Amino acid sequence: MLIILVAVFISVALVAGVATASFLSTVSADRKRLRTVTRTATPMALPEVLSLTNEGKRDGWQTAGSYLGKSRKDLDRLRTRLARAGFYHPGAPVACTLLEYLGPIAGAAVPFFTMPPGPLMLFVVAGAALFMYFAPTLVIDHRLAVRRRDIENGLADALDLLVVCIEAGCGLDQAIVKTSDELAIAYPVLAEELRLLTAEIRAGKPRIEAFKSLAQRTKVDDVRALVAMLVQTDKFGTSIGQALRTHADVSRDKRRQRAEEKAQKIAVKLVFPLVLCFFPAFYVVVLGPAVIQFVRTFGK
Repeated sequence: MLIILVAVFISVALVAGVATASFLSTVSADRKRLRTVTRTATPMALPEVLSLTNEGKRDGWQTAGSYLGKSRKDLDRLRTRLARAGFYHPGAPVACTLLEYLGPIAGAAVPFFTMPPGPLMLFVVAGAALFMYFAPTLVIDHRLAVRRRDIENGLADALDLLVVCIEAGCGLDQAIVKTSDELAIAYPVLAEELRLLTAEIRAGKPRIEAFKSLAQRTKVDDVRALVAMLVQTDKFGTSIGQALRTHADVSRDKRRQRAEEKAQKIAVKLVFPLVLCFFPAFYVVVLGPAVIQFVRTFGK
């Protein structure tokens, strides 16, 4: 009981200290003046120093991360990973770190106060604490896998729309804007990434660098191949429409092959539900009456 109380006190003090430090860093006069001087001194260098996924007041969140024992390099690495998973808020790394620290305490406290003392309670407490510690990582990995799959499935349709827009007379930037608008319902993840790409280009970032940022942000092999193809097309001056059409055909073939691969795996995956769930009930229904009659006959 004493250990739980001390842990709760330390957690509450840590959260209160982080919130107070973040609030004071944003409202202090010296911080405001420093931000004003920095913005007015180098207004054109901000798009190159800060990416669009890291906009906002980073000083308070960096200070909070330092209080949590995270270095700036670790926070930047975690921020990049969270941005790939769809969490673009600048305070997402701090929130994820707090969940890793406070989650095990909260997860262990629930069975500790609700279950009777004994070996089972200790086992459940340890399991709950371990699960809550790895829960943020598991959620991020799941979001990464889902977003990667959505981007892979929607890339062929996006390339087809790009080809149609370019052959209709639109520029590449306008074609990307139109494609992101059309894919907002069918493939919202890919549409969001294309909007970020358009925003970076409009902010003054070179088009090739924006495409490279898209490949770095998504970590999808098809997107990397598309970016490499666009870089070569821009370097050698070949037709963008023809290159996009060829890449769209390749992406469509890969999507069909992935679907066929999943269809071939269904037979193997159905073995375990059939053996564990269907066959026992089937044997009971079919052989049950015969077994009962056999026992009645030979039991006399």
